Amino acid sequence: MSAFRSPFLTEFAARGHFHQCTNQDGLDALLSKERVAGYIGFDCTAPSLHIGNLTQIMRLRLLQKGGQKPIVVVGGGTTKIGDPSGKDESRQLLTDAQIEANKVRHMEIYRRFLKFGDGPTDAIMVDNAEWLDKLQYVPFLRDIGRHFTINRMVAMDSVKLRLEREQPLTFLEFNYMIFQAYDFAELYRRYGCRLQMGGSDQWGNIVSGIDLARRTDNVELFGLTSPLITTSSGAKMGKSVSGAVWLSADMLSPYDYWQYWRNVEDADVGRFLRIFTDLPLDEIARLEALKGAEMNDAKKVLANEATALCHGRAEAERAAETSRQTFEGGGLSADLPTVEIPKDEIVNGLGVLGAFTRAGLTSSNGDARRQIAGGGLRVNDEAVTDEKLLLRAEYLREGVIKLSLGKKKHVLLKPV
Repeated sequence: MSAFRSPFLTEFAARGHFHQCTNQDGLDALLSKERVAGYIGFDCTAPSLHIGNLTQIMRLRLLQKGGQKPIVVVGGGTTKIGDPSGKDESRQLLTDAQIEANKVRHMEIYRRFLKFGDGPTDAIMVDNAEWLDKLQYVPFLRDIGRHFTINRMVAMDSVKLRLEREQPLTFLEFNYMIFQAYDFAELYRRYGCRLQMGGSDQWGNIVSGIDLARRTDNVELFGLTSPLITTSSGAKMGKSVSGAVWLSADMLSPYDYWQYWRNVEDADVGRFLRIFTDLPLDEIARLEALKGAEMNDAKKVLANEATALCHGRAEAERAAETSRQTFEGGGLSADLPTVEIPKDEIVNGLGVLGAFTRAGLTSSNGDARRQIAGGGLRVNDEAVTDEKLLLRAEYLREGVIKLSLGKKKHVLLKPV
Protein backbone atom coordinates (compact mmCIF):
# COMPACT_ATOMS: atom_id res chain seq x y z
CA MET A 1 0.00 0.00 0.00
CA SER A 2 1.63 3.22 -1.17
CA ALA A 3 1.65 6.46 0.82
CA PHE A 4 -1.46 8.62 0.46
CA ARG A 5 -1.67 12.35 -0.18
CA SER A 6 -5.18 12.95 1.16
CA PRO A 7 -5.50 13.43 4.96
CA PHE A 8 -8.50 11.09 5.11
CA LEU A 9 -6.87 8.06 3.46
CA THR A 10 -3.64 8.67 5.38
CA GLU A 11 -5.48 8.53 8.70
CA PHE A 12 -7.79 5.77 7.51
CA ALA A 13 -4.84 3.50 6.74
CA ALA A 14 -2.82 4.50 9.83
CA ARG A 15 -5.72 3.47 12.07
CA GLY A 16 -5.99 0.04 10.50
CA HIS A 17 -9.13 0.52 8.42
CA PHE A 18 -7.74 -0.03 4.92
CA HIS A 19 -8.45 -3.36 3.17
CA GLN A 20 -9.34 -2.84 -0.50
CA CYS A 21 -9.97 0.07 -2.85
CA THR A 22 -11.31 -0.06 -6.40
CA ASN A 23 -8.93 2.62 -7.71
CA GLN A 24 -6.61 3.63 -4.91
CA ASP A 25 -4.64 6.31 -6.79
CA GLY A 26 -7.75 7.74 -8.42
CA LEU A 27 -9.62 8.04 -5.12
CA ASP A 28 -6.59 9.58 -3.38
CA ALA A 29 -6.26 12.15 -6.16
CA LEU A 30 -9.98 12.99 -6.01
CA LEU A 31 -9.92 13.40 -2.22
CA SER A 32 -6.86 15.64 -2.52
CA LYS A 33 -8.40 18.10 -4.96
CA GLU A 34 -12.07 18.31 -3.97
CA ARG A 35 -14.56 17.54 -1.23
CA VAL A 36 -15.99 14.05 -1.70
CA ALA A 37 -19.30 12.73 -0.39
CA GLY A 38 -19.07 9.14 0.83
CA TYR A 39 -21.67 6.83 2.30
CA ILE A 40 -22.22 3.71 4.34
CA GLY A 41 -25.60 1.99 4.56
CA PHE A 42 -27.13 0.64 7.77
CA ASP A 43 -30.21 -1.55 7.79
CA CYS A 44 -32.74 -1.19 10.61
CA THR A 45 -32.89 -4.82 11.71
CA ALA A 46 -32.68 -4.29 15.51
CA PRO A 47 -33.81 -1.63 18.02
CA SER A 48 -30.19 -0.60 18.57
CA LEU A 49 -26.95 -0.52 16.65
CA HIS A 50 -24.04 -2.52 18.10
CA ILE A 51 -20.27 -2.17 18.04
CA GLY A 52 -20.08 -4.10 14.79
CA ASN A 53 -21.94 -1.11 13.29
CA LEU A 54 -19.72 1.21 15.30
CA THR A 55 -16.70 0.25 13.20
CA GLN A 56 -18.53 1.72 10.19
CA ILE A 57 -19.71 4.82 12.06
CA MET A 58 -16.12 5.52 13.12
CA ARG A 59 -15.08 5.37 9.45
CA LEU A 60 -17.67 8.01 8.59
CA ARG A 61 -16.34 10.01 11.54
CA LEU A 62 -12.84 9.83 10.05
CA LEU A 63 -14.22 10.90 6.67
CA GLN A 64 -15.74 13.99 8.28
CA LYS A 65 -12.59 14.79 10.28
CA GLY A 66 -10.65 14.50 7.02
CA GLY A 67 -12.64 17.36 5.48
CA GLN A 68 -15.04 15.21 3.44
CA LYS A 69 -18.85 14.81 3.61
CA PRO A 70 -20.40 11.70 5.21
CA ILE A 71 -23.78 10.33 4.17
CA VAL A 72 -25.59 7.93 6.49
CA VAL A 73 -27.98 5.82 4.45
CA VAL A 74 -30.66 4.39 6.69
CA GLY A 75 -31.97 1.24 5.04
CA GLY A 76 -35.69 1.71 5.44
CA GLY A 77 -36.06 0.09 2.03
CA THR A 78 -33.35 -2.59 2.06
CA THR A 79 -34.35 -3.76 5.55
CA LYS A 80 -37.57 -5.02 3.93
CA ILE A 81 -35.43 -7.39 1.84
CA GLY A 82 -32.63 -8.49 4.17
CA ASP A 83 -28.91 -8.63 3.42
CA PRO A 84 -27.84 -12.28 2.97
CA SER A 85 -24.13 -11.46 3.49
CA GLY A 86 -22.62 -13.67 6.17
CA LYS A 87 -25.96 -15.29 7.02
CA ASP A 88 -26.87 -18.98 6.90
CA GLU A 89 -30.60 -18.27 7.00
CA SER A 90 -33.05 -15.55 6.05
CA ARG A 91 -33.47 -12.61 8.38
CA GLN A 92 -36.83 -12.26 10.08
CA LEU A 93 -38.96 -9.83 8.07
CA LEU A 94 -40.04 -6.78 10.05
CA THR A 95 -43.20 -4.72 9.69
CA ASP A 96 -43.02 -1.15 8.41
CA ALA A 97 -43.80 0.07 11.94
CA GLN A 98 -40.92 -1.95 13.44
CA ILE A 99 -38.51 -0.66 10.80
CA GLU A 100 -39.57 2.93 11.42
CA ALA A 101 -39.21 2.57 15.21
CA ASN A 102 -35.72 1.08 14.82
CA LYS A 103 -34.75 3.83 12.38
CA VAL A 104 -35.73 6.58 14.82
CA ARG A 105 -33.65 4.99 17.58
CA HIS A 106 -30.65 4.57 15.28
CA MET A 107 -30.73 8.25 14.33
CA GLU A 108 -30.04 9.20 17.95
CA ILE A 109 -26.87 7.09 17.88
CA TYR A 110 -25.50 8.55 14.63
CA ARG A 111 -25.80 12.05 16.09
CA ARG A 112 -23.45 11.15 18.94
CA PHE A 113 -20.59 10.43 16.54
CA LEU A 114 -21.23 12.71 13.55
CA LYS A 115 -22.02 16.40 13.13
CA PHE A 116 -25.16 16.87 11.04
CA GLY A 117 -26.21 20.10 9.40
CA ASP A 118 -26.07 22.19 6.26
CA GLY A 119 -22.33 22.90 6.22
CA PRO A 120 -19.99 21.61 3.50
CA THR A 121 -18.62 18.77 5.68
CA ASP A 122 -21.74 18.25 7.79
CA ALA A 123 -23.21 14.76 7.60
CA ILE A 124 -26.60 14.12 6.06
CA MET A 125 -28.95 11.23 6.74
CA VAL A 126 -31.16 9.75 4.03
CA ASP A 127 -33.49 6.76 3.90
CA ASN A 128 -33.26 4.56 0.80
CA ALA A 129 -37.00 3.90 1.13
CA GLU A 130 -37.35 7.36 -0.46
CA TRP A 131 -36.49 5.86 -3.84
CA LEU A 132 -36.76 2.08 -3.41
CA ASP A 133 -40.39 2.16 -2.25
CA LYS A 134 -41.38 4.10 -5.37
CA LEU A 135 -39.86 1.73 -7.92
CA GLN A 136 -42.15 0.00 -10.36
CA TYR A 137 -41.16 -3.62 -10.78
CA VAL A 138 -41.24 -4.08 -14.54
CA PRO A 139 -39.56 -0.74 -15.40
CA PHE A 140 -36.92 -1.45 -12.73
CA LEU A 141 -36.18 -4.85 -14.25
CA ARG A 142 -35.89 -3.35 -17.73
CA ASP A 143 -33.75 -0.36 -16.74
CA ILE A 144 -31.60 -1.85 -13.98
CA GLY A 145 -31.99 -5.64 -13.94
CA ARG A 146 -30.62 -5.98 -17.48
CA HIS A 147 -27.20 -4.87 -16.23
CA PHE A 148 -26.89 -7.86 -13.86
CA THR A 149 -26.15 -11.39 -15.04
CA ILE A 150 -27.23 -14.43 -13.05
CA ASN A 151 -23.74 -15.84 -13.64
CA ARG A 152 -22.14 -12.98 -11.73
CA MET A 153 -24.79 -12.84 -9.03
CA VAL A 154 -24.44 -16.50 -8.07
CA ALA A 155 -20.66 -16.04 -7.91
CA MET A 156 -21.04 -13.44 -5.13
CA ASP A 157 -19.87 -14.74 -1.75
CA SER A 158 -23.18 -13.84 -0.09
CA VAL A 159 -24.96 -16.15 -2.54
CA LYS A 160 -22.30 -18.77 -3.20
CA LEU A 161 -21.66 -19.58 0.46
CA ARG A 162 -25.36 -19.97 1.20
CA LEU A 163 -25.80 -22.34 -1.75
CA GLU A 164 -22.66 -24.33 -0.91
CA ARG A 165 -24.05 -24.92 2.59
CA GLU A 166 -27.35 -25.98 1.03
CA GLN A 167 -29.15 -23.27 3.00
CA PRO A 168 -32.25 -21.72 1.40
CA LEU A 169 -31.78 -18.36 -0.31
CA THR A 170 -35.05 -16.63 -1.13
CA PHE A 171 -35.61 -14.73 -4.34
CA LEU A 172 -36.23 -11.67 -2.15
CA GLU A 173 -32.71 -11.85 -0.66
CA PHE A 174 -31.20 -12.65 -4.05
CA ASN A 175 -32.29 -9.17 -5.16
CA TYR A 176 -30.49 -7.41 -2.30
CA MET A 177 -27.27 -6.77 -4.23
CA ILE A 178 -29.23 -5.14 -7.07
CA PHE A 179 -30.93 -2.74 -4.69
CA GLN A 180 -27.67 -1.88 -2.92
CA ALA A 181 -26.05 -1.23 -6.29
CA TYR A 182 -29.00 0.96 -7.25
CA ASP A 183 -28.57 2.92 -3.99
CA PHE A 184 -25.05 3.91 -5.01
CA ALA A 185 -26.13 5.11 -8.45
CA GLU A 186 -29.09 7.00 -6.97
CA LEU A 187 -26.92 8.65 -4.31
CA TYR A 188 -24.59 9.87 -7.03
CA ARG A 189 -27.52 11.38 -8.94
CA ARG A 190 -29.08 13.02 -5.88
CA TYR A 191 -26.05 14.06 -3.82
CA GLY A 192 -23.00 13.68 -6.06
CA CYS A 193 -21.82 10.79 -3.87
CA ARG A 194 -18.64 9.24 -5.30
CA LEU A 195 -17.55 6.86 -2.53
CA GLN A 196 -19.08 3.86 -0.78
CA MET A 197 -17.38 2.30 2.24
CA GLY A 198 -18.11 -0.98 3.99
CA GLY A 199 -16.72 -4.14 5.49
CA SER A 200 -14.76 -6.52 3.31
CA ASP A 201 -17.85 -8.75 3.03
CA GLN A 202 -19.57 -5.93 1.10
CA TRP A 203 -16.95 -5.79 -1.67
CA GLY A 204 -19.10 -7.57 -4.25
CA ASN A 205 -22.12 -5.35 -3.59
CA ILE A 206 -20.00 -2.20 -3.74
CA VAL A 207 -18.34 -3.19 -7.02
CA SER A 208 -21.78 -3.96 -8.47
CA GLY A 209 -22.88 -0.40 -7.70
CA ILE A 210 -19.76 1.03 -9.32
CA ASP A 211 -20.34 -1.07 -12.43
CA LEU A 212 -24.01 -0.06 -12.60
CA ALA A 213 -23.22 3.67 -12.36
CA ARG A 214 -20.58 3.31 -15.07
CA ARG A 215 -23.15 1.71 -17.36
CA THR A 216 -26.09 4.00 -16.59
CA ASP A 217 -24.42 7.34 -15.78
CA ASN A 218 -20.98 7.02 -17.40
CA VAL A 219 -19.25 8.01 -14.17
CA GLU A 220 -16.47 6.48 -12.07
CA LEU A 221 -17.46 5.81 -8.48
CA PHE A 222 -15.14 4.41 -5.84
CA GLY A 223 -15.29 1.62 -3.28
CA LEU A 224 -13.27 1.36 -0.07
CA THR A 225 -13.50 -1.58 2.31
CA SER A 226 -12.13 -2.41 5.74
CA PRO A 227 -11.20 -5.73 7.33
CA LEU A 228 -13.87 -7.45 9.39
CA ILE A 229 -12.92 -6.98 13.03
CA THR A 230 -12.25 -10.03 15.17
CA THR A 231 -10.48 -10.28 18.51
CA SER A 232 -6.90 -11.52 18.63
CA SER A 233 -8.20 -14.94 19.69
CA GLY A 234 -10.36 -15.09 16.55
CA ALA A 235 -13.73 -14.43 18.22
CA LYS A 236 -16.28 -12.24 16.46
CA MET A 237 -16.02 -8.62 17.51
CA GLY A 238 -18.95 -7.27 19.50
CA LYS A 239 -20.04 -10.32 21.45
CA SER A 240 -20.00 -10.35 25.25
CA VAL A 241 -20.98 -13.08 27.69
CA SER A 242 -24.51 -11.68 27.81
CA GLY A 243 -24.85 -11.13 24.05
CA ALA A 244 -24.36 -8.26 21.62
CA VAL A 245 -22.62 -5.08 22.77
CA TRP A 246 -25.37 -2.56 22.03
CA LEU A 247 -24.87 1.20 21.67
CA SER A 248 -28.21 2.13 23.29
CA ALA A 249 -28.09 2.60 27.06
CA ASP A 250 -31.46 0.92 27.59
CA MET A 251 -30.16 -2.27 25.97
CA LEU A 252 -26.69 -2.23 27.54
CA SER A 253 -25.86 0.06 30.44
CA PRO A 254 -22.93 2.50 30.11
CA TYR A 255 -21.29 0.60 32.97
CA ASP A 256 -21.48 -2.73 31.11
CA TYR A 257 -20.33 -0.98 27.92
CA TRP A 258 -17.31 0.39 29.81
CA GLN A 259 -16.61 -3.07 31.22
CA TYR A 260 -16.62 -4.62 27.75
CA TRP A 261 -13.75 -2.38 26.66
CA ARG A 262 -11.95 -2.70 30.01
CA ASN A 263 -11.84 -6.48 29.61
CA VAL A 264 -10.59 -6.82 26.03
CA GLU A 265 -7.56 -9.00 25.43
CA ASP A 266 -4.16 -7.35 25.89
CA ALA A 267 -3.22 -7.97 22.25
CA ASP A 268 -6.27 -6.00 21.05
CA VAL A 269 -5.78 -2.80 23.06
CA GLY A 270 -3.67 -0.85 20.55
CA ARG A 271 -5.78 -1.86 17.56
CA PHE A 272 -9.04 -0.99 19.32
CA LEU A 273 -7.65 2.36 20.50
CA ARG A 274 -6.91 3.22 16.86
CA ILE A 275 -10.30 2.13 15.58
CA PHE A 276 -12.69 3.11 18.37
CA THR A 277 -11.20 6.31 19.83
CA ASP A 278 -9.97 9.70 18.64
CA LEU A 279 -6.73 9.53 20.63
CA PRO A 280 -3.63 10.71 18.73
CA LEU A 281 -1.62 7.90 17.17
CA ASP A 282 1.55 8.73 19.14
CA GLU A 283 -0.36 8.46 22.42
CA ILE A 284 -1.82 5.13 21.29
CA ALA A 285 1.69 3.90 20.48
CA ARG A 286 2.78 4.78 24.01
CA LEU A 287 -0.16 2.97 25.59
CA GLU A 288 0.26 -0.04 23.33
CA ALA A 289 3.86 -0.44 24.47
CA LEU A 290 2.94 -0.81 28.14
CA LYS A 291 3.78 -4.18 29.67
CA GLY A 292 2.41 -6.40 32.41
CA ALA A 293 0.06 -4.84 34.94
CA GLU A 294 0.49 -1.42 33.29
CA MET A 295 -1.56 -2.70 30.36
CA ASN A 296 -4.58 -2.34 32.66
CA ASP A 297 -4.04 1.43 32.54
CA ALA A 298 -4.22 1.31 28.73
CA LYS A 299 -7.44 -0.71 28.94
CA LYS A 300 -8.98 1.87 31.25
CA VAL A 301 -8.08 4.61 28.76
CA LEU A 302 -9.74 2.57 25.99
CA ALA A 303 -12.85 2.05 28.14
CA ASN A 304 -13.01 5.73 29.12
CA GLU A 305 -12.56 7.08 25.59
CA ALA A 306 -14.88 4.59 23.88
CA THR A 307 -17.61 5.11 26.48
CA ALA A 308 -17.25 8.90 26.37
CA LEU A 309 -17.85 8.85 22.59
CA CYS A 310 -20.94 6.66 22.90
CA HIS A 311 -22.53 7.81 26.16
CA GLY A 312 -20.78 11.06 27.10
CA ARG A 313 -17.80 11.88 29.29
CA ALA A 314 -19.88 12.03 32.49
CA GLU A 315 -21.15 8.46 32.03
CA ALA A 316 -17.63 7.26 31.27
CA GLU A 317 -16.28 8.80 34.45
CA ARG A 318 -19.17 7.40 36.43
CA ALA A 319 -18.55 3.90 35.06
CA ALA A 320 -14.83 4.18 35.83
CA GLU A 321 -15.56 5.22 39.42
CA THR A 322 -18.08 2.41 39.84
CA SER A 323 -15.46 -0.03 38.63
CA ARG A 324 -12.84 1.44 40.96
CA GLN A 325 -15.13 1.11 43.98
CA THR A 326 -16.13 -2.41 43.07
CA PHE A 327 -12.82 -3.93 42.06
CA GLU A 328 -10.22 -1.84 43.82
CA GLY A 329 -12.08 -0.76 46.92
CA GLY A 330 -14.17 -3.90 47.42
CA GLY A 331 -17.15 -1.61 47.89
CA LEU A 332 -20.78 -1.58 46.86
CA SER A 333 -22.00 0.83 44.21
CA ALA A 334 -25.58 1.66 43.30
CA ASP A 335 -24.46 1.98 39.67
CA LEU A 336 -23.97 -1.76 39.29
CA PRO A 337 -26.56 -3.68 37.23
CA THR A 338 -29.58 -4.39 39.41
CA VAL A 339 -32.15 -7.21 39.29
CA GLU A 340 -35.35 -6.74 41.27
CA ILE A 341 -37.03 -9.66 43.07
CA PRO A 342 -40.19 -9.87 45.21
CA LYS A 343 -39.53 -9.20 48.91
CA ASP A 344 -41.25 -12.40 50.03
CA GLU A 345 -38.61 -14.47 48.25
CA ILE A 346 -35.99 -13.05 50.59
CA VAL A 347 -38.28 -13.53 53.59
CA ASN A 348 -38.77 -17.20 52.70
CA GLY A 349 -35.17 -17.68 51.55
CA LEU A 350 -33.97 -17.54 47.93
CA GLY A 351 -31.84 -20.45 46.72
CA VAL A 352 -28.37 -19.31 45.76
CA LEU A 353 -28.35 -21.31 42.51
CA GLY A 354 -31.55 -19.70 41.27
CA ALA A 355 -30.39 -16.27 42.43
CA PHE A 356 -27.26 -16.32 40.25
CA THR A 357 -29.18 -17.67 37.28
CA ARG A 358 -31.89 -15.01 37.55
CA ALA A 359 -29.21 -12.36 37.84
CA GLY A 360 -27.81 -13.56 34.50
CA LEU A 361 -24.42 -14.46 35.96
CA THR A 362 -24.92 -18.17 35.29
CA SER A 363 -26.88 -19.81 32.48
CA SER A 364 -28.57 -22.49 34.62
CA ASN A 365 -28.60 -24.03 38.09
CA GLY A 366 -26.19 -26.65 36.79
CA ASP A 367 -23.84 -23.93 35.61
CA ALA A 368 -24.09 -22.28 39.06
CA ARG A 369 -23.14 -25.59 40.73
CA ARG A 370 -20.08 -25.87 38.52
CA GLN A 371 -19.07 -22.29 39.32
CA ILE A 372 -19.42 -22.95 43.06
CA ALA A 373 -17.27 -26.06 42.75
CA GLY A 374 -14.62 -23.95 41.06
CA GLY A 375 -14.81 -21.17 43.63
CA GLY A 376 -16.21 -18.69 41.12
CA LEU A 377 -19.32 -17.36 42.92
CA ARG A 378 -19.41 -14.82 45.74
CA VAL A 379 -22.17 -13.25 47.81
CA ASN A 380 -21.28 -9.87 49.30
CA ASP A 381 -17.63 -10.55 48.33
CA GLU A 382 -17.54 -13.87 50.25
CA ALA A 383 -17.09 -17.15 48.37
CA VAL A 384 -20.10 -19.44 48.13
CA THR A 385 -19.26 -22.99 49.24
CA ASP A 386 -22.77 -24.39 49.88
CA GLU A 387 -24.98 -24.88 46.84
CA LYS A 388 -28.02 -25.17 49.17
CA LEU A 389 -27.42 -21.73 50.68
CA LEU A 390 -30.58 -19.63 51.10
CA LEU A 391 -30.31 -15.87 50.75
CA ARG A 392 -32.38 -14.20 53.49
CA ALA A 393 -32.77 -10.71 54.93
CA GLU A 394 -29.53 -11.00 56.91
CA TYR A 395 -27.62 -10.91 53.61
CA LEU A 396 -28.96 -7.46 52.72
CA ARG A 397 -26.38 -4.66 52.65
CA GLU A 398 -27.85 -1.19 52.14
CA GLY A 399 -31.01 -2.87 50.87
CA VAL A 400 -29.32 -5.12 48.28
CA ILE A 401 -27.31 -8.33 47.95
CA LYS A 402 -24.19 -8.23 45.83
CA LEU A 403 -23.67 -11.30 43.61
CA SER A 404 -20.34 -11.78 41.85
CA LEU A 405 -19.04 -14.15 39.19
CA GLY A 406 -15.26 -14.08 39.33
CA LYS A 407 -13.66 -10.70 39.85
CA LYS A 408 -15.31 -8.75 37.04
CA LYS A 409 -19.03 -9.58 36.85
CA HIS A 410 -21.32 -8.16 39.54
CA VAL A 411 -25.07 -7.76 39.93
CA LEU A 412 -27.12 -6.30 42.78
CA LEU A 413 -30.19 -8.26 43.88
CA LYS A 414 -32.83 -5.81 45.17
CA PRO A 415 -36.03 -6.93 46.95
CA VAL A 416 -39.05 -4.76 46.04
